Amino acid sequence: MQGERFAELRLEQVSRSFAGHVALDRLDLTIGSGEFVALLGPSGCGKSTALNCLAGLLPLTGGSIWLDSKRIDTMPPEKRGFGMVFQNYALFPHMSVRRNIAFGLKMRKTSKAETKRRVDEAIKLVQLKEHAHKLPGQLSGGQQQRVAIARAIVFEPALVVMDEPLSNLDAKLRLEMRTEIRRLHQSLGLTTVYVTHDQEEALSLADRLVLLRDGVVQQIGTPEEVYTQPTNRYVAGFMGYRNMLELAVERELNGQAVLTGPGVHLAGVVRDELVGGHAIAAIRPEDFVVGAVGDNQLSVAVEVVEYHGREQSAQGRLMNGDAVFFRTDKRLAPADQVTLSVPTERVLLFSTEAAAAPAELVT
Repeated sequence: MQGERFAELRLEQVSRSFAGHVALDRLDLTIGSGEFVALLGPSGCGKSTALNCLAGLLPLTGGSIWLDSKRIDTMPPEKRGFGMVFQNYALFPHMSVRRNIAFGLKMRKTSKAETKRRVDEAIKLVQLKEHAHKLPGQLSGGQQQRVAIARAIVFEPALVVMDEPLSNLDAKLRLEMRTEIRRLHQSLGLTTVYVTHDQEEALSLADRLVLLRDGVVQQIGTPEEVYTQPTNRYVAGFMGYRNMLELAVERELNGQAVLTGPGVHLAGVVRDELVGGHAIAAIRPEDFVVGAVGDNQLSVAVEVVEYHGREQSAQGRLMNGDAVFFRTDKRLAPADQVTLSVPTERVLLFSTEAAAAPAELVT
């Protein structure tokens, strides 16, 4: 199957259990040729399990995987023709960059001339020509990751799977490698499945996101869809809606509702059926404006201010004691009293009975 092109890759009801615990529950996903799909979620959500099932490193306990009309979940990993890039690089320390990249081709008994051509091309693509003779221990983390990527793409795989490939790099290198991975994906016409817990990384790289929680898909959509139209509280919390304010529902009409509390009067867009007399207002910190603008206004006592260059990140407190997180380019100090405004369309309303947002994101 080496280098075999396909129209679509289908995961149908793919499940995986460990000692009775369901790590991945009936995942349905169709990936088109040339697409970049990111599996996103916190540790333990099932994203790496899904990737390992796809790569053949874990057998399924339910469902099937298809490349067009060919079922592949019964095949061993080496027969699937997928390139793999892992968090720990998994390079051979005693082999040079060139030999590491050529290893897979050698195992496939590719001719010497063809191996040289492909390795030369891969080294050029990942911009390591001057380092081809070096051992992995002589390279930086970013350079080692480039070698791992070159090794994965050198045999022209049908699909490249990447499991948290940038986690071990510092912030600057992560940004550089993000750009590099996207460039390679586009220039080579790769089909890529990418696992990450980093929302920003997923948003910047992927054509589509698959957000998982406890082995269950919460939402599949383009980065813009998942970012601006989260389907539930959990997705909203994971995608940056850090403020989750539980308030009383005053009225609901035509897809919008007004919520009230002590010193609070908020209109927002209803994202799911509001059950009971209360609802959750989800708001991003960056969507607040300091100043009285429009109808949605909150009176906040500033408690903590963090400097971020052009803007500040602040935590304040409402009259009812709820914490509010916001960003502003105005210079504030603890104990300041400010009015925050937010447009109605930037306030998403969810049922209090829907899935909760990740606790670590809404403290």
